[in-house]
Amino acid sequence: MPARVHSSRLVPVDALRGFAIVLMVIYHFCFDLSYFELAPFDFYQDRFWLNFRTLILSLFLSLVGVSLVLANQSRINVRRYLRRLTLLVASAGLVSLTTWWMFGERFVFFGVLHFIAVASVLGVLFIRGGWLNLIAGVAVILFATRYQSAWFDTPGRRWIGLMTHKPATEDYVPLFPWIGVVLLGIFAAPFITRWLQTHMQGLSDAVPIRWLALAGRHSLVIYLMHQPLLIGALSLFVKVTA
Repeated sequence: MPARVHSSRLVPVDALRGFAIVLMVIYHFCFDLSYFELAPFDFYQDRFWLNFRTLILSLFLSLVGVSLVLANQSRINVRRYLRRLTLLVASAGLVSLTTWWMFGERFVFFGVLHFIAVASVLGVLFIRGGWLNLIAGVAVILFATRYQSAWFDTPGRRWIGLMTHKPATEDYVPLFPWIGVVLLGIFAAPFITRWLQTHMQGLSDAVPIRWLALAGRHSLVIYLMHQPLLIGALSLFVKVTA
């Protein structure tokens, strides 16, 4: 079994999450520029943007697995766990309602927050999985990249993944293959945190690391607020310069 992680709050882990949030804000800012026809970016076919999104999701969701281990390594704090899960579910519902109002049929029915809520329930079952998480994570990713079925194309099953085509939605993070990334994060948590404690803890007082860690600790708030602020600012810019 991997060695136990000794801290439930590591500044370098928060900083990594903050770095992922910064990348996400950059991605969404460029997406909004395209939406307002201020830049000719193609987020649906351009490999750069598709790969950039995959990088951000892979980093962020692997850290979901790491955080599950850090928060529940000794025992699950049921009250804190349920409070966080409730906040995630409510935030995911807010995203769905907001995007339905903005984009209509392209609303976000199963985006990153929806996925994290489900992964938070499933992930705790694998915290003690050890090497099983490595095997299961790799198997899930390989399976999901090779198998698709029209059975999953129906609206009630699209959240699972394995569809024959990407659904018309502004954000889509299905259970497969992304739960595999979370499992890999759970497996790697002891190794990642031990390496960070050994090689990065001395940088915890550096100003950029502290700012990134602050962003990482408030990632949900930033996720919920950054798009309304960006869209509002760009809408004002378009009106002023029209």
